[in-house]
Amino acid sequence: MPGIDESLTFVPLNIAVLTVSDTRALADDRSGDTLAGRLTAAGHNLARRAIVQDDIDAIRAQVRDWIADPGVDVVISTGGTGFTGRDVTPEAVEPLFEKRMEGFSTIFHQISFPKIGTSTIQSRATAGVAGATYIFALPGSPGACKDAWDGILVHQLDYRYRPCNFVEIMPRLDEHLRRGKAKA
Repeated sequence: MPGIDESLTFVPLNIAVLTVSDTRALADDRSGDTLAGRLTAAGHNLARRAIVQDDIDAIRAQVRDWIADPGVDVVISTGGTGFTGRDVTPEAVEPLFEKRMEGFSTIFHQISFPKIGTSTIQSRATAGVAGATYIFALPGSPGACKDAWDGILVHQLDYRYRPCNFVEIMPRLDEHLRRGKAKA
C-alpha cells in the first residue's frame, strides 16, 4: 500500500515556482501563491519565484537559468498549458527535457476528470527532467495547481513516500551525462 514511511527523515527540496502570464503580478498571482504555500507547508524551500510573459524565449530562458542553478532541485510552472495562441509553455520547456515524464499528464488528467469532467482535455500539462532538475508545467488555475500538488507532487517529492519517489533517484538523474559514450 502506498504511503509515508515515518521511520525515514524528510528531505526538503529547493523548489522554484514560475508563473507564466501576460496579466499577473506577484500581488495577484493566486496560482503561484497556491504552489508556494503548499510546498512550504510540506517542508520544502521556495528557492526562487518569478513571473514571465507568455513567450517561448522568456519562459525557456528562466527555466534554463533554474536548471543551471545548483540551488534549484525542482521547477514548477503554472500557466500557458492551454490551446490559445499565447499558451506556449509546453513548447518552451519540452525541448529542454532530457527525459519526458509521460505518466505525469496521464495521472494529472485522472485527478482532474472527477472535478472538471471532460474540460481536463484543455490542459497540456507536461513534465520531464533536464540537468538533474525536475520540471513540471501545470495549468494556470489555483484548482489545477492544488490538484497537481495534492494528488501527485506532495507524494513524489517526499523522500519518505513508498514504494518509490523522485527524491530517492535524484543522485542518479545525471548518470547518462556523467557516463559518457558507451565503448564497444
